[in-house]
Order: sequence, then structure tokens, then C-alpha cells
Amino acid sequence: MKTVITFGTFDIFHIGHLNILRRASEMGDRLVVGISSDRLNFNKKQRHPVYPQQQRMAIVSQIKGVDEVFLEESLEKKAEYIRQFSASVLVMGDDWAGRFDHLQTLCKVCYLPRTPSISTTSIIEVTRSQII
Repeated sequence: MKTVITFGTFDIFHIGHLNILRRASEMGDRLVVGISSDRLNFNKKQRHPVYPQQQRMAIVSQIKGVDEVFLEESLEKKAEYIRQFSASVLVMGDDWAGRFDHLQTLCKVCYLPRTPSISTTSIIEVTRSQII
């Protein structure tokens, strides 16, 4: 069985999230998704997610092709998560290109192109500007 693993915040779920999960699931027999904890998201982006981690995990777990979700506590634990789930492929968006190449000793690392013109951050910024 070929297990694919990917990671993300998956806040304000949008078509870009769906696209990367669909493409990742097509790369193997099983897809495991690490959902960034609220604390990790704040450390990465200096803002709290709109939806708390348990709600984001519930949403992603219901997406067709996703077999398992877990809470990602640290970016530095990617190797540990790869081993824990016996992943043979790590999929990340191409905005992370090169950042996880050192993990190629554990599994294949694949950076997929992001969906053009969509991001959670831009959705939040547009929404905020329309409210003010």
C-alpha cells in the first residue's frame, strides 16, 4: 500500500484545498493529512485560524479521498510523521518548494502547483476590507 502524506492549515476551506487533496489522493492508495494546530498556525502566520483545529480536522476528514487526519504540532516533526504513518510520498504546495527536500531520504517529496489566484490569506484580507 502506497501512503501519501500532506500538511496544511485548511482554514476557510476553498477550491485550492480541494484540488491539492484530490491530486495528492491520486498519487497513492491512502491519504493522510496533517492539520496545523492552532498554535502552529499562529507561529507560522502570526494570526489565529478562523476555524479552530477540531473543526478544521472534522471538515478535512469528510473530504473524499482523505483516509486519516491528525494534528500537526510542529513543522520540525515532518520526518517523525512520515515514519509514523509509513508514508512513501510527501505532497506539499509549490510555495514550499525545496523546503522539505532533505526528507527525500525517507520518501518521495512532491511539490504541486497551487491553484492560481486563491489563498486563505487573500480571502481573509478581502473579507476584512469589505467589512470595514
